[in-house]
Amino acid sequence: MEGPTPVSALIHAATMVTAGVFLIIRSADLFVHCSAVLILMGVVGSLTAFFAGTVGLVQGDLKKVIAYSTCSQLGLMVLACGCLCFSSALYHLVNHAFFKALLFLSAGSLIHGLGDEQDMRKFGGFRGVMPITYVGILVGSLSLMGVPYLTGFYSKDVGLELVYGQYMWGLVY
Repeated sequence: MEGPTPVSALIHAATMVTAGVFLIIRSADLFVHCSAVLILMGVVGSLTAFFAGTVGLVQGDLKKVIAYSTCSQLGLMVLACGCLCFSSALYHLVNHAFFKALLFLSAGSLIHGLGDEQDMRKFGGFRGVMPITYVGILVGSLSLMGVPYLTGFYSKDVGLELVYGQYMWGLVY
């Protein structure tokens, strides 16, 4: 399912994609009483984070790379929920929405400026031609990577630190 980039920004940042994690967070009272489901959430979340991030590495389409990184971040959130860290998952969910929307809107600007070209292998240096778009992609990417002093660092660090303190810390590695 593909659509225009502004629609992708809404879908991946605010609504459809993150609704499942939000439903898990809202249903926390049900999940805390079933340790088997929590373990399953932790395993599925860690596997999703790893494999979606790995698949995103080999994609050539800019929007697919951003979409797979969204899936990887959702895996981290589900892993946090599986370790009873629901508040840190919600914190990362909110922060993720902002930098993911920034990435998709900047990608839309880049794709439009390059004549509807989405294949990253055909991109040239666009920093001099589109400096505002360059800064948007740079800030969004650095936040997604978890560089210190950006929102992604604080939300991921809290979640991974709390997961490390739980009984399923082996899933992080």
